[in-house]
Amino acid sequence: MIAKSDVPVNERDPEGLKDNGTAYRVLVVDDSMFIAKQLGQIFTSEGFELAGTAADGAQGVERYKEMYPNIDLVTMDITMPVMDGVTALEKILEFDKDAVVIMVSALGKEDVVKKSLLMGAKSYIVKPLDRKKVLERVVSILKR
Repeated sequence: MIAKSDVPVNERDPEGLKDNGTAYRVLVVDDSMFIAKQLGQIFTSEGFELAGTAADGAQGVERYKEMYPNIDLVTMDITMPVMDGVTALEKILEFDKDAVVIMVSALGKEDVVKKSLLMGAKSYIVKPLDRKKVLERVVSILKR
């Protein structure tokens, strides 16, 4: 007989796995190393594969093109040097109209977030990051 304490209470599949058992591949585009690292940890803790990171929009577009079609999700900061996130979103969607991009925004950027959503971003995440909210938002988009 199995003792009740031998069975994990919260046993469930990690959120970062597709139905076929492979990991969703994520590209994190953010000029803040802290935010990029935080997102990476949130994703990898749930079984996602951190496919890459980029420190600005221009790098993000290049990385996306290099990894295409083996990328399932992009998190895109809005305010970055060289190329901002809205411009990078536009360029990624020109390259791949089916790209799944979630914008990452500080509070008070509602107008830019709205513009991004109208352009084709699938959703947005607000900083400071809340692990549970990030995962809920990402999983709801990927599992549609």
